Amino acid sequence: MKQKPNRALSAFTLVEVIAMIVIIAVLTFIFLPEMVFHSPSRKSPRYSCYYNLKEIGYAYSLWSADHGDRMPYQQTVANGGWADFLTNANQGAMCWMNYAIISNELDYNLKALICPCDERQAALDLTNKLANTNVSYFVGVSANSNQPQSILGGDRNLGPGTISSNDYGYSPQSGKGNDVAISTNTSKSPVSWSLKIHSPGIPRGAGNILLGDGSAQQISTATFNTNWLPYAPPTTNWPAGHIPATPSIRLVFP
Repeated sequence: MKQKPNRALSAFTLVEVIAMIVIIAVLTFIFLPEMVFHSPSRKSPRYSCYYNLKEIGYAYSLWSADHGDRMPYQQTVANGGWADFLTNANQGAMCWMNYAIISNELDYNLKALICPCDERQAALDLTNKLANTNVSYFVGVSANSNQPQSILGGDRNLGPGTISSNDYGYSPQSGKGNDVAISTNTSKSPVSWSLKIHSPGIPRGAGNILLGDGSAQQISTATFNTNWLPYAPPTTNWPAGHIPATPSIRLVFP
């Protein structure tokens, strides 16, 4: 018996084609900027900054392995760290010391401490005394490798509020540093990356962070407030008399 040919698929109507084009255009508008944002060229300043943080994360792991599995900010001065200073508040002026301590593990590559988009310049060498003005990255002084979502570092151009500022946020231009409690309750106390670093074309700002496990992430202000900061383990070892009213993390800015 002769078989009947399969029925051909019906063609899209003009209305269906237009609807599909509109949907694709909307999805492209929503997701393409984020895809581009998270896939920078390896030659871009943003990738260089991301790589700097990964290099710093590796240096931390090397230093920690030789110092009782503690980070420089967790180890005493007698044992090579700077934890003694952090028993007091307002230690922003000492931020540079954290990086001087791990400079050997960085193979004295002091350029790794400067974001290519920052106005600051790398120190020539340690004999000229590394200072906050030679550093682009804050230090999360309660992060550790046992808490992968703890925030170990990041671009210094972070500031309070939802409106991205035109300066460097918590990091003063003077280099005097800043010792800040950042609430993990971002619905009440959000933060934002300023427009100084990695933010051209991104109205709400963008930045990089270094996590407790040594990995780095490239994020927007929105994703930092939604996906990272609320889940960061709060700092517990605050200086006496400086315990925040809400769960917070302690970040020391250069």
